[in-house]
Amino acid sequence: MTLRGSWLIFLVNPVALLIRLEGIVLDLLFPPWCVGCGAVGSLLCSSCQAALPRLSPPLCVRCGKPLSFGTLCYECENRPLEIDGIRSIFRFDGAVRQAILSFKYKNVKALAAPLAQLMKEYLCAHPLPGDVLVPLPLHPRRLRQRGYNQSSLLSVELGKLASLPVVEGSFVRLKNTPPQTRTKSAAERQSNVVGAFICRDQRLEWRRILLIDDVCTSGATLDACATALKAAGATSVWGLTLAREV
Repeated sequence: MTLRGSWLIFLVNPVALLIRLEGIVLDLLFPPWCVGCGAVGSLLCSSCQAALPRLSPPLCVRCGKPLSFGTLCYECENRPLEIDGIRSIFRFDGAVRQAILSFKYKNVKALAAPLAQLMKEYLCAHPLPGDVLVPLPLHPRRLRQRGYNQSSLLSVELGKLASLPVVEGSFVRLKNTPPQTRTKSAAERQSNVVGAFICRDQRLEWRRILLIDDVCTSGATLDACATALKAAGATSVWGLTLAREV
Protein backbone atom coordinates (compact mmCIF):
# COMPACT_ATOMS: atom_id res chain seq x y z
CA MET A 1 0.00 0.00 0.00
CA THR A 2 1.31 3.48 -0.90
CA LEU A 3 1.75 6.28 1.61
CA ARG A 4 -1.03 8.18 -0.16
CA GLY A 5 -3.32 5.18 0.17
CA SER A 6 -2.56 4.93 3.88
CA TRP A 7 -3.52 8.57 4.45
CA LEU A 8 -6.73 8.09 2.46
CA ILE A 9 -7.68 5.31 4.88
CA PHE A 10 -6.98 7.63 7.81
CA LEU A 11 -9.13 10.38 6.25
CA VAL A 12 -12.01 7.98 5.77
CA ASN A 13 -11.51 6.44 9.23
CA PRO A 14 -10.36 9.11 11.73
CA VAL A 15 -10.41 6.53 14.54
CA ALA A 16 -7.61 4.63 12.77
CA LEU A 17 -5.64 7.88 12.56
CA LEU A 18 -6.07 8.53 16.28
CA ILE A 19 -4.93 4.99 17.13
CA ARG A 20 -1.89 5.37 14.90
CA LEU A 21 -0.98 8.76 16.41
CA GLU A 22 -1.43 7.37 19.90
CA GLY A 23 1.02 4.58 19.08
CA ILE A 24 3.57 7.07 17.75
CA VAL A 25 3.29 9.27 20.84
CA LEU A 26 3.63 6.28 23.19
CA ASP A 27 6.71 5.06 21.32
CA LEU A 28 8.26 8.51 21.67
CA LEU A 29 7.47 8.83 25.37
CA PHE A 30 8.02 5.18 26.31
CA PRO A 31 10.23 3.56 23.66
CA PRO A 32 10.23 -0.25 23.71
CA TRP A 33 13.27 -1.93 25.23
CA CYS A 34 14.57 -5.41 24.63
CA VAL A 35 13.60 -7.89 27.36
CA GLY A 36 16.87 -9.71 26.74
CA CYS A 37 19.53 -6.98 26.90
CA GLY A 38 17.63 -3.76 27.64
CA ALA A 39 18.55 -2.05 24.37
CA VAL A 40 16.04 0.59 23.27
CA GLY A 41 14.17 0.08 20.01
CA SER A 42 12.32 -3.23 20.13
CA LEU A 43 10.98 -5.76 22.62
CA LEU A 44 13.35 -8.44 21.34
CA CYS A 45 16.33 -6.99 19.47
CA SER A 46 17.98 -8.64 16.49
CA SER A 47 21.12 -9.46 18.48
CA CYS A 48 19.15 -11.30 21.17
CA GLN A 49 17.06 -13.09 18.54
CA ALA A 50 20.20 -14.33 16.82
CA ALA A 51 21.52 -15.64 20.16
CA LEU A 52 18.35 -17.47 21.20
CA PRO A 53 19.14 -21.04 22.35
CA ARG A 54 17.69 -23.13 19.53
CA LEU A 55 17.05 -26.82 19.98
CA SER A 56 19.17 -28.82 17.57
CA PRO A 57 19.23 -32.53 16.59
CA PRO A 58 19.24 -35.20 17.69
CA LEU A 59 15.67 -34.83 18.94
CA CYS A 60 13.00 -37.41 19.68
CA VAL A 61 10.98 -37.68 16.47
CA ARG A 62 7.77 -37.94 18.50
CA CYS A 63 7.94 -35.49 21.40
CA GLY A 64 10.86 -33.31 20.30
CA LYS A 65 12.90 -33.93 23.45
CA PRO A 66 16.69 -33.51 23.03
CA LEU A 67 18.54 -36.83 22.79
CA SER A 68 22.14 -37.97 23.10
CA PHE A 69 21.55 -40.52 20.34
CA GLY A 70 18.79 -42.47 18.61
CA THR A 71 15.39 -41.38 17.32
CA LEU A 72 13.00 -41.95 20.24
CA CYS A 73 13.34 -40.98 23.90
CA TYR A 74 12.78 -43.54 26.65
CA GLU A 75 9.28 -42.27 27.44
CA CYS A 76 8.09 -42.41 23.82
CA GLU A 77 9.53 -45.90 23.40
CA ASN A 78 7.71 -47.19 26.47
CA ARG A 79 4.50 -45.12 26.57
CA PRO A 80 2.21 -44.65 23.57
CA LEU A 81 1.20 -41.06 22.89
CA GLU A 82 -2.01 -39.75 21.39
CA ILE A 83 -0.35 -36.64 19.99
CA ASP A 84 1.22 -37.14 16.57
CA GLY A 85 4.24 -35.02 17.43
CA ILE A 86 5.56 -32.06 19.43
CA ARG A 87 8.05 -29.51 18.21
CA SER A 88 9.66 -26.74 20.24
CA ILE A 89 11.94 -24.08 18.79
CA PHE A 90 14.16 -23.07 21.72
CA ARG A 91 15.45 -24.25 25.05
CA PHE A 92 13.61 -22.46 27.85
CA ASP A 93 16.67 -20.42 28.74
CA GLY A 94 18.30 -17.03 28.25
CA ALA A 95 16.49 -14.26 26.42
CA VAL A 96 13.64 -16.48 25.24
CA ARG A 97 12.91 -17.43 28.86
CA GLN A 98 12.88 -13.76 29.86
CA ALA A 99 10.63 -12.92 26.92
CA ILE A 100 8.13 -15.68 27.71
CA LEU A 101 7.98 -14.81 31.41
CA SER A 102 7.41 -11.13 30.59
CA PHE A 103 4.78 -12.05 28.01
CA LYS A 104 3.02 -14.50 30.31
CA TYR A 105 3.18 -12.92 33.74
CA LYS A 106 4.07 -9.22 33.31
CA ASN A 107 1.34 -8.21 30.85
CA VAL A 108 3.80 -7.48 28.01
CA LYS A 109 1.23 -8.61 25.45
CA ALA A 110 3.03 -6.74 22.65
CA LEU A 111 5.57 -9.61 22.66
CA ALA A 112 2.97 -11.79 20.94
CA ALA A 113 3.90 -10.37 17.52
CA PRO A 114 7.71 -10.91 17.58
CA LEU A 115 7.34 -14.31 19.26
CA ALA A 116 4.74 -15.40 16.69
CA GLN A 117 7.14 -14.26 13.94
CA LEU A 118 9.74 -16.70 15.30
CA MET A 119 7.13 -19.47 15.18
CA LYS A 120 6.22 -18.55 11.60
CA GLU A 121 9.88 -18.69 10.56
CA TYR A 122 10.17 -22.13 12.15
CA LEU A 123 7.09 -23.40 10.31
CA CYS A 124 8.48 -22.14 7.02
CA ALA A 125 11.69 -24.09 7.60
CA HIS A 126 10.03 -27.12 9.25
CA PRO A 127 6.41 -27.45 8.03
CA LEU A 128 3.98 -29.29 10.28
CA PRO A 129 0.63 -30.78 9.25
CA GLY A 130 -2.24 -28.56 10.30
CA ASP A 131 -5.09 -26.62 8.74
CA VAL A 132 -6.26 -24.89 11.92
CA LEU A 133 -4.54 -23.35 14.95
CA VAL A 134 -5.91 -24.13 18.42
CA PRO A 135 -4.43 -22.34 21.45
CA LEU A 136 -3.98 -24.34 24.62
CA PRO A 137 -6.96 -23.18 26.72
CA LEU A 138 -6.77 -21.77 30.22
CA HIS A 139 -9.26 -22.65 32.92
CA PRO A 140 -11.73 -19.74 33.37
CA ARG A 141 -10.43 -19.07 36.87
CA ARG A 142 -6.83 -18.83 35.65
CA LEU A 143 -7.96 -16.65 32.75
CA ARG A 144 -9.68 -14.22 35.13
CA GLN A 145 -6.55 -14.04 37.29
CA ARG A 146 -4.18 -13.38 34.39
CA GLY A 147 -6.55 -11.37 32.23
CA TYR A 148 -5.52 -13.01 28.97
CA ASN A 149 -4.41 -16.33 27.48
CA GLN A 150 -0.86 -15.98 26.14
CA SER A 151 -1.36 -19.02 23.88
CA SER A 152 -4.40 -17.35 22.35
CA LEU A 153 -2.46 -14.16 21.62
CA LEU A 154 0.31 -16.20 19.99
CA SER A 155 -2.21 -18.13 17.90
CA VAL A 156 -3.94 -14.99 16.64
CA GLU A 157 -0.63 -13.42 15.55
CA LEU A 158 0.65 -16.67 14.03
CA GLY A 159 -2.64 -17.16 12.22
CA LYS A 160 -2.22 -13.78 10.53
CA LEU A 161 1.36 -14.55 9.50
CA ALA A 162 0.73 -18.12 8.34
CA SER A 163 -2.76 -17.50 6.87
CA LEU A 164 -4.28 -20.19 9.09
CA PRO A 165 -7.62 -19.95 10.89
CA VAL A 166 -7.72 -19.90 14.68
CA VAL A 167 -10.52 -21.79 16.44
CA GLU A 168 -11.24 -20.77 20.03
CA GLY A 169 -14.07 -21.65 22.37
CA SER A 170 -14.60 -25.15 21.00
CA PHE A 171 -11.76 -26.73 22.99
CA VAL A 172 -11.92 -25.91 26.69
CA ARG A 173 -10.23 -26.75 29.98
CA LEU A 174 -12.47 -28.33 32.59
CA LYS A 175 -10.03 -28.72 35.48
CA ASN A 176 -8.03 -25.95 37.10
CA THR A 177 -4.96 -28.13 37.58
CA PRO A 178 -1.70 -26.91 39.15
CA PRO A 179 1.01 -25.81 36.69
CA GLN A 180 3.08 -28.72 35.37
CA THR A 181 6.24 -27.02 36.62
CA ARG A 182 5.08 -27.72 40.19
CA THR A 183 4.84 -31.49 39.67
CA LYS A 184 7.71 -33.74 40.67
CA SER A 185 7.57 -36.67 38.26
CA ALA A 186 6.40 -37.71 34.79
CA ALA A 187 3.67 -39.88 36.31
CA GLU A 188 2.40 -36.95 38.39
CA ARG A 189 2.39 -34.68 35.33
CA GLN A 190 0.33 -37.22 33.40
CA SER A 191 -2.22 -37.76 36.17
CA ASN A 192 -2.42 -34.00 36.71
CA VAL A 193 -4.05 -33.45 33.30
CA VAL A 194 -6.11 -36.62 32.80
CA GLY A 195 -9.62 -35.57 31.77
CA ALA A 196 -8.71 -31.88 32.02
CA PHE A 197 -9.86 -30.96 28.48
CA ILE A 198 -12.92 -31.45 26.30
CA CYS A 199 -14.39 -30.32 22.98
CA ARG A 200 -17.87 -28.90 23.43
CA ASP A 201 -18.91 -28.75 19.76
CA GLN A 202 -18.05 -30.28 16.38
CA ARG A 203 -15.98 -27.44 14.87
CA LEU A 204 -12.73 -29.40 15.15
CA GLU A 205 -14.07 -32.66 13.76
CA TRP A 206 -12.08 -33.93 10.74
CA ARG A 207 -9.52 -31.14 11.17
CA ARG A 208 -5.74 -31.38 11.28
CA ILE A 209 -4.93 -29.40 14.40
CA LEU A 210 -1.81 -27.49 15.34
CA LEU A 211 -1.88 -26.87 19.10
CA ILE A 212 -0.09 -23.68 20.14
CA ASP A 213 1.50 -23.04 23.54
CA ASP A 214 4.42 -21.10 24.97
CA VAL A 215 6.41 -23.77 26.85
CA CYS A 216 6.48 -27.56 26.80
CA THR A 217 7.49 -29.09 30.13
CA SER A 218 7.17 -32.82 29.48
CA GLY A 219 4.52 -33.02 26.76
CA ALA A 220 1.91 -34.50 29.12
CA THR A 221 -0.46 -31.51 28.77
CA LEU A 222 -0.26 -31.47 24.97
CA ASP A 223 -0.82 -35.23 24.90
CA ALA A 224 -3.89 -34.88 27.13
CA CYS A 225 -5.18 -32.25 24.70
CA ALA A 226 -4.61 -34.60 21.77
CA THR A 227 -6.58 -37.34 23.55
CA ALA A 228 -9.60 -35.03 23.93
CA LEU A 229 -9.32 -33.60 20.41
CA LYS A 230 -9.09 -37.01 18.75
CA ALA A 231 -12.01 -38.25 20.83
CA ALA A 232 -13.95 -35.34 19.31
CA GLY A 233 -13.00 -36.39 15.77
CA ALA A 234 -9.77 -34.54 14.94
CA THR A 235 -7.78 -36.42 12.29
CA SER A 236 -4.33 -35.37 13.56
CA VAL A 237 -2.90 -33.26 16.38
CA TRP A 238 0.58 -31.74 16.49
CA GLY A 239 1.94 -29.40 19.14
CA LEU A 240 4.12 -26.35 18.52
CA THR A 241 5.65 -24.42 21.40
CA LEU A 242 8.14 -21.60 21.54
CA ALA A 243 10.37 -23.32 24.09
CA ARG A 244 10.94 -26.54 25.96
CA GLU A 245 12.31 -27.23 29.40
CA VAL A 246 15.28 -29.59 29.10
